Amino acid sequence: MLLHILARGRIGRGAEAELVDRYMKRIAWPWRVTELPDRGGRVPAHDPGTVMIVLDEKGRDLPSTDLAQRLGRWRDDGRREARFVIGAADGHATALRDEADLLLAFGKATWPHLLARAMLAEQLWRATSILAGHPYHRDG
Repeated sequence: MLLHILARGRIGRGAEAELVDRYMKRIAWPWRVTELPDRGGRVPAHDPGTVMIVLDEKGRDLPSTDLAQRLGRWRDDGRREARFVIGAADGHATALRDEADLLLAFGKATWPHLLARAMLAEQLWRATSILAGHPYHRDG
């Protein structure tokens, strides 16, 4: 299953970009990062096998193990892509939220989209390492 981060805003070269690269390069699953301008730009079309996960401050705050279990279930159910959508400063359009299979939050705080991207990259590495039985994640 392809892990696809679709993010508003350009990350450029900096500490956040280094963090994203560090974690994404560790992931053994296929992955892609697509950047769109803060406003406008077409969201790439997706096939019906895509799971849409929209990062939103009002979303569910899942433990890492729960996110890993969901990814594993989607993969095992034959879903082709898990698309994680990160918005710009003004968030997401209502239509995109309504289309989401999961609204996901990283706690109750609001995070800048560049930090959210780095946090998501780490959580994807953590989730795939949990599914692979790698000792990176420690419960309790």
